[in-house]
This record gives sequence, structure tokens and C-alpha cells, in this order.
Amino acid sequence: MKVYGITNCNTVKKALDWFKANHVNYEFHDFKKLGVSDEKLKEWDAKAGYEKFLNKQGLTWKQLDPAVKESVKTSADALKLLKEKTSMIKRPVIENDGFLFFGFDEKVYDKELIK
Repeated sequence: MKVYGITNCNTVKKALDWFKANHVNYEFHDFKKLGVSDEKLKEWDAKAGYEKFLNKQGLTWKQLDPAVKESVKTSADALKLLKEKTSMIKRPVIENDGFLFFGFDEKVYDKELIK
């Protein structure tokens, strides 16, 4: 299982604590240190749609210039912005044998990750 996120994000911390408490092994990919590839963003977009992981509730989005927000009209626009500002990706991103999930939800984790 691979977990993508930012170490100082409270939601990521909750998820990692949940994994430890439930003995779920994972590999962590830090967006701040490692970034995210165009290919990975395109893969997530193809599977879920960028709207699912473009976090418009976060501070980074809210601080954007209104013209930049207005310019996000297509998948390509969104992915370009997400590549530049990885903190706008809803976190954590969980990939596990075809399972893809954005965010923290104990019920979903219980169902999909406890085997």
C-alpha cells in the first residue's frame, strides 16, 4: 500500500496513526519532498476525476488569486495547478491493489484496508 501526503498535515497524521493502531503496513510518499508526477496525477484523474482530489476547502486554494481559480476549467488546467501546488491535493491519497481513496475515513479504511 502506498500513502501520499504531507507529514505536517493533521489529516495525514490521523490516517498514519490509524494505520499504526491497526497494524497496516504502508510506504509513505511525501509530496513536499518528492512532488508528484504528471503520470500519477493523470492516473488519479482517469480513475476518480480531478474534482475528487482538488481540495477547494484548504488554505492553499483559498489564498489563490481569483483569476487563477477561474482559470481551472479543464482536467489539464487542474492537473497543472496540482503539480505546482501539491498541498491542494486532498490528503492522504491511499493506493492499495486497485483501491484509490482521498482523505481519512475510518469506516472506509476498516472496510477496504483491514484484511
